[in-house]
Amino acid sequence: MKRFHISIAVPDYAAAVTDYSKRLGASPCVSLEGRYALWRTDLLNFSISCKVGQPAGVVRHIGFEDDAIQGFREETDSAGIVWEYFTKETQMEEIHEKFPKAKFSNTTVTGA
Repeated sequence: MKRFHISIAVPDYAAAVTDYSKRLGASPCVSLEGRYALWRTDLLNFSISCKVGQPAGVVRHIGFEDDAIQGFREETDSAGIVWEYFTKETQMEEIHEKFPKAKFSNTTVTGA
């Protein structure tokens, strides 16, 4: 499975979770109240981050969740945008490290 990944900065965690849950038709599969949320659809790996001092309404990074990737890789393109390449497992390990109190579910939104 290969999913496009996009991570954006948001100014209001609760409002963003409500908005994107409605848009994607499901609750996040990973959430840390007030700070981070992640959704997975058949085609999209989408996350939000709410952090003091972080400019809101901007793309933090993009890339691909891809079962064929070995490990984790990060590149910067010619426009200065960071691209990440990772497996679902690698991303989950990173989330566990960064956000040990995050809540996880196995939800993947299909048909969204």
